[in-house]
Amino acid sequence: MLPHGQQKMMRKNKVVGANMTVSLRHATPSDRDFLWQLHIATMKCYVEQTWGWDHQWQQQEFERKFDPQGLQVIQSCETPIGCLSVRHEPDHVFLASIEIDPDHQNRGMGTQLIKQIIEEAEEEGRPVRLRVLKVNPARALYERLGFRRVDETETHYRMVRDIGNPHR
Repeated sequence: MLPHGQQKMMRKNKVVGANMTVSLRHATPSDRDFLWQLHIATMKCYVEQTWGWDHQWQQQEFERKFDPQGLQVIQSCETPIGCLSVRHEPDHVFLASIEIDPDHQNRGMGTQLIKQIIEEAEEEGRPVRLRVLKVNPARALYERLGFRRVDETETHYRMVRDIGNPHR
């Protein structure tokens, strides 16, 4: 078992789904600009709706938290299209973030990646947890994959997918 909160890369570095293949690679410091632009493209509208977007503050927070060691870059045809962060806690797997460039969304890539995370967590006998902004429509995807809301804050839903949930 990994130490509390340790990042772990998915075992499979290639995920194949309907009409697509994506690969995963470890992020590097040189991915910083791509990941910052990805964050803007994927999250700005939801952050604006929730708190308002302060570009300078967002960039400072991104820089402060940027740790390529805990990130995987999602690639399609060797082109970066997203990023994934998964933490293994003592009693669960935490899907910390999944961001896919809007030009590549709604093609099943995120679904296949999350299914792989679920499969690996079930092999370890652990549920998968995540949190999602209330205004983010990705919540519907998580619910289709068997996640249920277990708690909420003013801004987020906390969700879990229990071990043995029949949704696939």
